[in-house]
Amino acid sequence: MTHAARNYLATTGATSTRHAHTDAGIAAAVFEIVQDREAFLALRPEWDALFNRAGEPHQVFQSHVVLRHWMDHYLDNRSRAFIVTARRQGRLVMVWPLLARRRFGVETVGFMGSPVAQFGDILVEQGPDRGALIAAGWAALRARSVDLFEARKARADSLLTRSRLFAGARETDRQEAPYAELARRVGPDGGPSEAYSARERSNYRRRLRRLAERGELTLGMVAPSQDAAEFALTAIAMKQAALRRHSVMAPTVSDPRFAAFFGALAADDTNGSPLRVAIIRCAGEEIGIDLAFDCKGATFGHVIATHPDHERGGIGGLLVHHSFACAAARGSAVFDMLAPADLYKRDHADGVTTVSDYLLPLTVKGRVAALFSPGRWRPFLKSAMRTLPPTVTRRLASWAYSGKN
Repeated sequence: MTHAARNYLATTGATSTRHAHTDAGIAAAVFEIVQDREAFLALRPEWDALFNRAGEPHQVFQSHVVLRHWMDHYLDNRSRAFIVTARRQGRLVMVWPLLARRRFGVETVGFMGSPVAQFGDILVEQGPDRGALIAAGWAALRARSVDLFEARKARADSLLTRSRLFAGARETDRQEAPYAELARRVGPDGGPSEAYSARERSNYRRRLRRLAERGELTLGMVAPSQDAAEFALTAIAMKQAALRRHSVMAPTVSDPRFAAFFGALAADDTNGSPLRVAIIRCAGEEIGIDLAFDCKGATFGHVIATHPDHERGGIGGLLVHHSFACAAARGSAVFDMLAPADLYKRDHADGVTTVSDYLLPLTVKGRVAALFSPGRWRPFLKSAMRTLPPTVTRRLASWAYSGKN
């Protein structure tokens, strides 16, 4: 434990609680619930060290730097941090970043980072007692009188899913996250490999030639910097314009906090930001931008945006291939395209990972609340939106992107 964290936790009993846990299968550990931003910030050196030792690629959304920027833009007075930590002999061995909210007397806890974090999980030191640590952390969470646990976007290969803590939970949604194996998908010239048809490879070259006829064509990538921040904001604006043009409701993308989060994370060149930007420019204008997260040999493509005026030029396909090539050049072996498994993603996929939402009531109040939880009805609401007449969806989309919502 860092000196700053130790001093803070020693003097602010209201922001964390501790209790020791001793079990035949696990060495004595001290568990805490950290709920204060300053205590969270003080954890950074230990958190980063644990992530370096034990973090898995998909846990990039549980990295301290990502969650710090998330806190800056998404944490509000309707919810509070609820971070379960465990230490053995002063060494941080587990971090479970959660968020708690109380409504109508019901305490609900879920993964921190929504809606920008794509996968929820728990960071735990590797070792034979990993499962016991997770179980003990779960017991510490339940001891805080939590009524309902809402787990969004839990991967089938996550530590929490493998721990079977969700065995009694209700699965409210299931999707697939396609992924590409870059050694198989990226050719020697950075374009599509022979995993694609000859026609696809020919179309790729033809589209590049046509773009080059319009003006100077550049394909690049940018690490965190102020330039990257400007490109990130441009990408979100292009994404919003395309969604608006097609009357697609996307509350997450239309929320001003979404752009602010990505802009800040892209600008952070001093704290290990994992965000990387791939860009296609033609005649000095950005026509395709991909925002992706790098972590331990894997890349997670979060926002893929193309200029609305170039939709018919095949820019989306060019951008996918360029993003793959950039990720491979940075040393990634896998490019995860995240859920849902849209048709265009399946064209590039070598496999999929199941991603599920769960509701797990822990009390009688929780069972009642689960009946009315937005998580239970979210998939049905999405399906209902797709059946609305185009005139209605256009009006709703216009309202969503007006900034008045």
